[in-house]
Amino acid sequence: MRRLRPDIIGFSGLQDRAAVQEWFSKWLGWVRVVAFIGLIFGLVIRVGDPQVVATLRNAAFDFYHQSKPREMAPLPVAIIDVDDNSIDEIGQWPWPRTRIAEMVDLATQDGVAAIGFDIVFSEPDRLSPPQIARDNPDMPPALASGLAALPENDAVLADAFARSRVIVGQATVRTQAGNRTEKREMTDRPPALIGPDPAPYLLSFPDILLNLPALEQNASGHGMFATRPDADGVYRRVPLVMLVQGRIRLGLTPELLRVATGGGTYAIRTNDAGIEGVVLARQLIPTAQDGTVWPYLTPSSRSRYVPAADLLNGRMPPGRLSGHLVLVGTSAIGLEDFRATPLGVPMAGVEIHAQVLENIMAKTLLSRPNYTIAVELVITFTLCALVIIFAPGLSGRVLIFSSVLLLGAYVGASYYMFWENRILLDPTFPVLATTTAIMLISTVNYLREERQRQQIRSAFGQYVSPDLVEQLSQNQGQLTLGGESRDLTLLFSDVRGFTAIAEGFRDNPEALTLLMNRFLTILSQAIMDHKGTIDKFMGDAVMAFWNAPLDNPDHAREACHAALRMIADVEAFNARRMSESSAKRGPGKKKHLAAEDVQRINVGIGINTGQCVVGNMGSETRFDYTALGDPVNVASRLEGQSRYYGCPIILGQTTAKEVRGSFAVMELDVIRVVGKEVPENIFGLLGDQQMQNDPAFLRAFGRNGLMLQAYREQNWDAVEEALPRLRAEFRALSIGLEDYIEMYESRVADLRAAPPGPDWDGVYASTRK
Repeated sequence: MRRLRPDIIGFSGLQDRAAVQEWFSKWLGWVRVVAFIGLIFGLVIRVGDPQVVATLRNAAFDFYHQSKPREMAPLPVAIIDVDDNSIDEIGQWPWPRTRIAEMVDLATQDGVAAIGFDIVFSEPDRLSPPQIARDNPDMPPALASGLAALPENDAVLADAFARSRVIVGQATVRTQAGNRTEKREMTDRPPALIGPDPAPYLLSFPDILLNLPALEQNASGHGMFATRPDADGVYRRVPLVMLVQGRIRLGLTPELLRVATGGGTYAIRTNDAGIEGVVLARQLIPTAQDGTVWPYLTPSSRSRYVPAADLLNGRMPPGRLSGHLVLVGTSAIGLEDFRATPLGVPMAGVEIHAQVLENIMAKTLLSRPNYTIAVELVITFTLCALVIIFAPGLSGRVLIFSSVLLLGAYVGASYYMFWENRILLDPTFPVLATTTAIMLISTVNYLREERQRQQIRSAFGQYVSPDLVEQLSQNQGQLTLGGESRDLTLLFSDVRGFTAIAEGFRDNPEALTLLMNRFLTILSQAIMDHKGTIDKFMGDAVMAFWNAPLDNPDHAREACHAALRMIADVEAFNARRMSESSAKRGPGKKKHLAAEDVQRINVGIGINTGQCVVGNMGSETRFDYTALGDPVNVASRLEGQSRYYGCPIILGQTTAKEVRGSFAVMELDVIRVVGKEVPENIFGLLGDQQMQNDPAFLRAFGRNGLMLQAYREQNWDAVEEALPRLRAEFRALSIGLEDYIEMYESRVADLRAAPPGPDWDGVYASTRK
């Protein structure tokens, strides 16, 4: 990014404005401008809260809820349940009001604190004796007069209400105001107001379904139960207070708590953003801005329930309801009082009321305060702004990593707020908005990088290998052109017996060229697949290195993986050649093979690690990107030694140290290669980690170490004794080290004939490259 020079600041207004405009346009750019406009548009959408946004947010909250439901705790809340078994035992629902009165009396005698009905008794009981007489005019006069003289069932229930503390439920009705024919004045005491008028924020219901007047009059309290699920049909919120026929009313659950704690006045606290909470029973119950609460549910539990039949028929344990706040409701399947819940399973409506009551008592309600929308908008703006400002200058890998880290941190913080504080902070919209910004920036970055790659290909394609050009175009910011010192791992490979192979093609040089091209393609692919750089091809030989031009901290292991892959791929290539030769002969043809068919290709590989100089080497008119240094020469010499030790892959001591534990590596010798005075420990790379962990290899590894120790101690008898056993163990592992065994057998014979003397250091001076 070009910076505005200080000396520009004092120029004339025209120059100053031009410089500022240039700097501004380069820093901001059209991408950031478009992204910021999109961000503002997205924030406006969030304020409008369309259904798709709310659905995603609710789905996230449901996931939170399901991942960690509230733990069940013993609380003085119970449900008298009209369940299927009770209906089977007592009779068809609705039961006579005398039965309901009996339930109230029995619960009161057991010591309940208060009883709330999740049932509305809006019509007279048709099972009352006087009503039966009126409904049957042909009944004998004596029987009719006797029934008429009995008390009304509703009066019996009203008397039972008077003997206890009962809260009758009143249902909201989703009709337009004035549709109901019967209107009765509600006489509940209005709440105290702390702050602005809460009415504009409350859920509003135009009509109400009340109980019979006698029941309403004898009740200690009147509570609303409203049914307003979210758009997807799930009941996530319950209103504690609401506006019914223009008056503020308490829900059934808080009204039950109010009556049980003395029946005092409650208050509503508001601020400019909406409702803060309801002050009830000497505590503030926080709510959302519309007066609703988010219950924190446990899975449905029968421990809350007392079947109505058990209460009526004396099977309930004495004291079961003592001191409890009791709700009366139905869970019978036929009565269809089940609601979809955030836990993903339906639950009886009365149990949802009971759980809300438990939440209030234990202070475990989920919280989504009225300021959370502002917090989420600020978080969304901040996350998106960070992406818009910094993402255009980041590589794809860094952008993805930082984005995952950033968004993961926010989602983790959102879940932490739920886990530890039960606060619901929307994880979806900020992540969705930020992801959209990332996608926009990434698309622009991709198009920009494609343009830069094309420029690099055009600039360097004339003098750098295609593989290196591609790496440059992908990682141009990491490349330093010119010589630099780096820790490299170098690989040299060569074909064993290439002269004999070439002689077999003396009459068909085109076939030899095709064969070598196929062969070198196999080696190249193995190197490139393991992030290596091919330096050059030298006839049948290949030179490659790792950790340049791009950083690769795992360069030694990658080189070893590539070497093992090269050996395996060459074996497969030999097998394919033999198969192709057999196919060419076909059935019935003479079973003799041409020279090119029978000549196997065997490869020797040397690998070494060390400090080298890597960069553009050559003349001013012609140069290559290559590596120089002593480790390069050692790697070349190690490749040559592979033919004498019978091991296809030989490692220098630095490489072996780097990869030990990840590969099956075995020490072979200490040698002084041609052209070097300092001896080098050499090691054979025999297999991958699976072989390294093989008990058979570990036994061979240990025996080989003992053999080498005896060899360096000039204990020739011990060496000769160990070699046959070592040969057997190598054969069991299918490791082709027969030449290695024979070499040491020959050396021991020579050393017996000409003992080296007491000052011998065990170093073998190689005279062959």
